[in-house]
Amino acid sequence: MKITAFNGSPWGPTSNTQIIVDEFLAGATDAGAKTETILLQQRDIRPCKGCFDCLVNTPGKCSVKDEMPKLLKKFMASDIVVFATPLYIDNVSGPMKIFMDRLIQLVEPHFEKAPDGRYRHRKRFPEYPKFAVIANGHLPEQAIFDVLRLLFRRLARNMHTELVAEVYRPTGGLLRSQDITFKKVIKEYKLLLRKAGSELAKEGKFTEQTVELLEKQLMDPDQYAEYANEQWDNMLLNA
Repeated sequence: MKITAFNGSPWGPTSNTQIIVDEFLAGATDAGAKTETILLQQRDIRPCKGCFDCLVNTPGKCSVKDEMPKLLKKFMASDIVVFATPLYIDNVSGPMKIFMDRLIQLVEPHFEKAPDGRYRHRKRFPEYPKFAVIANGHLPEQAIFDVLRLLFRRLARNMHTELVAEVYRPTGGLLRSQDITFKKVIKEYKLLLRKAGSELAKEGKFTEQTVELLEKQLMDPDQYAEYANEQWDNMLLNA
């Protein structure tokens, strides 16, 4: 199995998002999967121009000259693609949105009615990789990911595939904390991420128990909000 993670964090290798990706893919690698991480902020990916060239004039090929053709080959050669992103204004990051927009060249321009009765573009390829999502945000509630939960279900539907795994981590700011208070909970969470990655590589999905554990809070939301506000105060004082 080949699992490719596309990380859309502007912080790249030092991001909270990458901490999750590294542990998750380590578990998948231990289970026998071939894994790769692509940091979108380090790649030359330009915005979609909305010119329809990839749909009409040069079907399946974008007129924008950048690194997307190389990335699309890796995308389509994967069994599972992981969309990894921090939460920005209830949505994906800017680099991730640009990358997602450019995926339109993987489908045809004609419309078809899907099994759910709604329309989408027709397939350009016989099969597409399955999708997984990794996202983190600083606020303390799972509800902050409501938009992403819908967005990636829609993306999978429109790309003729399945959304097989989701990792949403509120209180993401804890992952880089050096506070000894959180050492145990962070270690346990990283072990859980490795377990989740292993399950995805072996079974193609998470167990119900793993899903439940991934949704658990790392600390009480009210306490986290107080802790986070203290950190912001310190940053403001030292700015």
